[in-house]
Amino acid sequence: MISLAHYLGGLFLGWSLGTNDSANVFGTAVSSRMVGYRTAVVLAALFVVLGAILQGEAGIHTLSQDLRRDTGAAADLLSESDLRLQRERARTRAIVVSYAAAGTVTFMSLLKMPVSASQAVVGAIVGADLLRGQVDYGGLGKVVACWLGTPVGGIFFTFLFYYAFRSLLRRWSPSLFTYDPTITVLLIVSGCYGAYALGANNVASVSAVFVGDGMLTTRQAAAYGGLAIAFGILTYSKPVMMTIGTGIVPLDSFTAFVVVLAHAVTVHIYALIGVPVSTSQAVVGSLIGIGIIKGAHTINYQRLGGVIMAWMAAPLIAAFMAWTALFVVRMLRG
Repeated sequence: MISLAHYLGGLFLGWSLGTNDSANVFGTAVSSRMVGYRTAVVLAALFVVLGAILQGEAGIHTLSQDLRRDTGAAADLLSESDLRLQRERARTRAIVVSYAAAGTVTFMSLLKMPVSASQAVVGAIVGADLLRGQVDYGGLGKVVACWLGTPVGGIFFTFLFYYAFRSLLRRWSPSLFTYDPTITVLLIVSGCYGAYALGANNVASVSAVFVGDGMLTTRQAAAYGGLAIAFGILTYSKPVMMTIGTGIVPLDSFTAFVVVLAHAVTVHIYALIGVPVSTSQAVVGSLIGIGIIKGAHTINYQRLGGVIMAWMAAPLIAAFMAWTALFVVRMLRG
């Protein structure tokens, strides 16, 4: 039953991530009516799985190192019974982390708010570690620094790609009959790339909790996590997708393409160095970049403020849920 709860928790977390973060991949394309919703979700699901399997192991390795601290080098000095107890505690902690993070992301999805599954997972890990008095503040500081750098990266690449592709379009001067099909193709290609980057980067948030003795290898965890995320994309991704696509800055087909490409490159860079970051923060940074280019008056500050508040709330809610759940487990065990 513990093993079943463990893997169901991962499926729940992957599903919630897919329902929320797929909006960052094709939300702008769907809202600009350049790509159909059904086409978008099928392509997103396919490329998320590919990204997770082909390049997701680095992030899984990075995040799972913290989750395996309970069975580290000192395990060689423990008796078999003590080692078994530590492994049981590590598995229980992993279950609590996955359910706390998944519950947080699902709650935000019901509110149609884009949040970060990776932030929720880290918040849950911190909540669990607080109860044990073993928070790695140095590692946490590095993760938070990456969180701050993600929207900045989105803004930077938005400026870069906007002016580069605008210059190319001016030189080409396409007719209306060639412009729309070209932009549609670019939106599909960049959306597929964004889905690939999502799988490569965020699968660690889903399946790092499964890696360890008697559980999954990093490759198996990557495949399982990718499939779980794809399931969420295919079943319940439309509400948040429309929020991201229309809520913060009005987009035309060209700026929608720029946003998707800029956020995908930002997330993929972090995937290559093995740091799970927020696709939501990357895409909102890209949207802010478009708002700055078009004029600050085009930004819906009320909606943007709501999104930022959701970012701040998600790790805190997940931390509280994980701390409370582990506290209850300890009380029941005596």
